[in-house]
Amino acid sequence: MKIEEFSVPVTQGCIVEYLQNNQAVTAWTMEAQAARLRVLNINQREMKLPLARILPWTGPSFSTSASREEMVLAVKRHNSAREKIAETIDTMELWELAQGEMDTVSLEWLATLLWDKPEPDQLAALGRSLLESKTHFRFAPPFFEIYSEEKVRQREAELAQALEQERLVAVGQSWFKSLWEYFERGRPLPLPPPEEVGQRLRELLMERIGQTSALDGPPVWKKLVAPLPTLEYLPVILAEAWGLVPPHYNYALDQAQYDGTDSWALSHAEEIAGIRDRASRPDPAQTAGVSVDGPSTKDIDDAFDIHETDTGYHLRLILACPARHWPFDSDLDRAVAHRFSSLYFPEGDLHLLPENLGTDVYSLRAGQNRPALILEMDLNFSGEVTAFTPRVTNIRIEENLSYAAVERALSSPGSDPRLDTASALTEILQRRRIALGAVVLLQDEPEIRVSGYPEEVQISMEIKEPHVRAQNLVSEFMILANAQIAFWANDQGLPLLFRTQNIGLPSDSPGVWSSPEDIYRIVRTMGPSLLETTPRRHATIGVPAYAPITSPLRRYSDFMNVAQILHWLDNGRPRWTKGQLDERLPGLVSRAEAVARVQRARPRYWKFLAIRNQGRDHWWPVTIVDASPAQATFSLSGFQLFLRAPKGLFGTKVHPGQSFLVRFARVDPLGNEIKVAEARELDPAEAVDGGHTRESGIDSEPGKIQDQGVSS
Repeated sequence: MKIEEFSVPVTQGCIVEYLQNNQAVTAWTMEAQAARLRVLNINQREMKLPLARILPWTGPSFSTSASREEMVLAVKRHNSAREKIAETIDTMELWELAQGEMDTVSLEWLATLLWDKPEPDQLAALGRSLLESKTHFRFAPPFFEIYSEEKVRQREAELAQALEQERLVAVGQSWFKSLWEYFERGRPLPLPPPEEVGQRLRELLMERIGQTSALDGPPVWKKLVAPLPTLEYLPVILAEAWGLVPPHYNYALDQAQYDGTDSWALSHAEEIAGIRDRASRPDPAQTAGVSVDGPSTKDIDDAFDIHETDTGYHLRLILACPARHWPFDSDLDRAVAHRFSSLYFPEGDLHLLPENLGTDVYSLRAGQNRPALILEMDLNFSGEVTAFTPRVTNIRIEENLSYAAVERALSSPGSDPRLDTASALTEILQRRRIALGAVVLLQDEPEIRVSGYPEEVQISMEIKEPHVRAQNLVSEFMILANAQIAFWANDQGLPLLFRTQNIGLPSDSPGVWSSPEDIYRIVRTMGPSLLETTPRRHATIGVPAYAPITSPLRRYSDFMNVAQILHWLDNGRPRWTKGQLDERLPGLVSRAEAVARVQRARPRYWKFLAIRNQGRDHWWPVTIVDASPAQATFSLSGFQLFLRAPKGLFGTKVHPGQSFLVRFARVDPLGNEIKVAEARELDPAEAVDGGHTRESGIDSEPGKIQDQGVSS
């Protein structure tokens, strides 16, 4: 403001006011030089202020020879007078008088609506009152803007929201701190906040749990958690302490927007009932084939039948066909596409399809009439496919076998000639793939058992009984099916979704690898596989093209491919053109990645919790798999975990293949973090022999994802 814009010239001895923390402070001008003042305020504090900070209501002026005591008395006297006058001013009435006359006015003009000849204290009292009436007036020095009626309603709503947020933060900060102390130290919780505030806090917590980065968030969230540690999973801790979510809550499902209950299917009950009705009237079925799965598998989506011929083998691969009666582009279809994949957790499985469809109506249960996609093929004794025909029919599976039962049969040659023939062929198929560059990784597979979930959790872990030949039988047949259908579709001009990995691997990569250091070395050279609409090679599987169709009950990409083949066989044209598949691809990839993150994270959480439950005095056998100048990476025996720690903990000479025992200082399952306390090297004679039993580079049960992450 310019000097002439003040109601009384600002000189030595003039009473002035300035804003401090949005409050008008009264002061005495002790010295005025150009654009700067030295003042004595009501708190008897001298301050230097730029002229721009002085409010436009000034005066009265007094003698320049006043003592300091007289200055303070004058300031207090005028401040008291102004407070009393302000109590009598009705700014709402003043707004009603002035609104509509002008948009912007001076303080003096408004004062004339109240007094004939306004005094300095009256002007100051009015100015203070107008500053506090933020919903009706806006201070634009040296004038005041008069808000319109519409603007007033908007400002009142904004002010109410701001006041509500202030209360939310004040109450919420204290409550969140209590929740944290209950979680961290077991301190008793006080009474919960009032319901209207509590409801908003509950909503905010659950909203933050569903965000992939809890460190971000709206300003109100940042204020609420400002006193607490900065943790990615803080919302989960607070929600669990409050009882909003159960212990061991799988918040990754929320972040992936994946419904972890059966309720998602309830809104599609009519569509599901229609599918069941159509599927309940099947055509007559041929009985053939056996399936091989884990003992708890309910969604059985593949089986086979085989016999040896004069020139090689006749193989029939049998795949579930849920697309036969499916209502594409319906709400149910969109809901299933959003789920994208079944999820397999130690505490229980979540299925892609509604439970009674995926585990009953379309599951290849023995003795039940089911629609199926049949891949009929002839192979010579070298494993080359010489004839291939896909067809859709109804079939009745003879028997559902477990891996353990198949392994026992294969250990007794002649006990089941069909299984012997199948195993002989799969050994040929694997050798062919390795010759074409395939990588086979075999390692111990941990079995995590969780009971009492979620309230009384008990965790146990053990290495699964090895069923190498049985699992190899299934995985090789599934690879053959996916590779052969890709070749057939390309020859037919049929668009499909392809899983690709068009990378160059080191020349020494092909083969079967089982030591932890070899597995880690190979895994580091593998690029991610991609979902595409153009066929390309899959380097680590060792095939020129790979179109996934073997898990239609477990993965939506397989489901779509089976539907595309079915439509082609029935109508001679695809259900989706390549252009239409291209349009859908980004959404499919996004959902695949989101759901895969959940599948990787959850078993890892239970592994970390099992480790933590053993305590800090437990020693764990590990194998060094890599060493850099600063860090060493090691494999935790039997856990399928690669972890990192400072290299110095392992000594000065560290190299892949060394065996150590380590003790962990801190294990944080939620934070996916492990800290090593100390390590001691094992003599070769002491080293644990990690027998390796599973090919983990390929899903031997399609849809299940192996954990190969690295934590520090």
